[in-house]
Amino acid sequence: MKGNDDLDGDGLDGEIKRWTDQYFNKTRAIVQRNGDTRVTYAVFMRRPVSFAPRLMIEWLNRVADERNTKFDIEACFEEGAWAGAGEPLLYLSGSFSELVDLETLYLQKLGACCVAAYNAYLMCSALPDTQFLAMDARHCAGHEMAEMMAYAASVGSEAARRERDAVGFIGNATDATAHFFGNEAGLGTMPHALIGYAGSTLRAAEMYTETFPGEPLTVLVDYFGREVSDALAVCKRFPELAEEGKIAVRLDTHGGRFIEGLDTQAAYAVLERHVPRAVRQYRNEEELRWLVGTGVSAAAIFHLRDALDDAGFPKARIVASSGFNFFKCQVMGSVNAPIDVVGTGSYLPDDWRETYATADIVAYNGEAKVKVGREFLLRHR
Repeated sequence: MKGNDDLDGDGLDGEIKRWTDQYFNKTRAIVQRNGDTRVTYAVFMRRPVSFAPRLMIEWLNRVADERNTKFDIEACFEEGAWAGAGEPLLYLSGSFSELVDLETLYLQKLGACCVAAYNAYLMCSALPDTQFLAMDARHCAGHEMAEMMAYAASVGSEAARRERDAVGFIGNATDATAHFFGNEAGLGTMPHALIGYAGSTLRAAEMYTETFPGEPLTVLVDYFGREVSDALAVCKRFPELAEEGKIAVRLDTHGGRFIEGLDTQAAYAVLERHVPRAVRQYRNEEELRWLVGTGVSAAAIFHLRDALDDAGFPKARIVASSGFNFFKCQVMGSVNAPIDVVGTGSYLPDDWRETYATADIVAYNGEAKVKVGREFLLRHR
C-alpha cells in the first residue's frame, strides 16, 4: 500500500481520490455530470492561531498544475500573523469540480501547522533571550507531520523575532527539515542510548569529540543521576571547549526524582537565594513543581548554573528539555531561569481537536451564498 507521501508523486489524481472523503469524490462526479461552476471557499479555524499556510498553498498549486487549471488563493493574513477564532484565513476560488475533492487534504496541511506555530510563538516570546531547538520529530505521526511541525516552529519563531525581539528557534533535529531554519543539517549530539553504550557520561563525550573533532559538544548529564558531577567532569576534561562556550550540558531529568544535590528543602533554598519572590507567585501545583519540584525545575537549573560558575566554567551552556510547553516556558521566564537553549517538541498541539480547520463555500459564480450560521465568513467589502 502506498503512503501519504505518494500524494506528491506520480498518479496524483488517483492518490487524491484514495485519501479524500468519499462524499467529496461523489460530489465531484455529480458536478462533472451536471455542469461545472466557479466557487469560492472560506477557510477558517475555531480558535486563535498563527497563520501558517505555506505547505497547503504549495500543494494546491501543484495540484492545479497537474490538472491544468488555476486556483486563486487570497490570504487574509501575512504568514505568522495572529488570526482570531472564526476569522477567514484565506479565500480559495476556482472550478468546483477541480476543488471539491481537495478539501480533506488541504485542511490536513493547514490546521495543525497554525496551532503549532501559535504555540511556538508563545514559547519563544516567554523566553525571548533563549535559543530553541525543535526536537519533535520522534513524536510525530510520520514524516509528513514532521515536516508540518518543523515548518510551524519556524513560522512561530520568526513571528516572535519580529514582534518580541526573541531569539527563537535556531534549528531542529533532522536534516530533512533543517531548511526551514536556514540550516543545511539538523542539530544535536547524543541521546541517552549513547551514554549507556559508553558506560559513562565522560566517555560518551570523549567518543563524540573523537568522532566529530572540532564540533561543539552538548552532553546529557542525567543518565546516571549525577547531573552536577558529570557536567563538571566533562568541562574539566575539555576546558578549552568550555572556555570557548562550545560545551553545553543538557538537563533532561525525569519527573520522578530531583537532580543531584537537591531535595525539596534545598530546592526552596536555591530559589529563595536567586528569586526570593518566586514561590509566592505560583498559581497551581504544576507551576510550583516547575519552580522547586522534581525533574527539570527552575531550582535545578539555577543549581546547575551555580555549580558550573563556582567551578570556573561560566561559559559552559545549559540546555533544558523535558516538557517545555508554553506554560513551563512562561514560568521559567518569570524567574529568569538561566537557560541558554530549550530543546522541545511541546509546541505540538496538546488537544488535537483544536487543530481542525474547516472550509465552506461562500460564493457560487460570484453570488454570495453560505449555509445558515456561517454568514460571518462572507466577504465584507
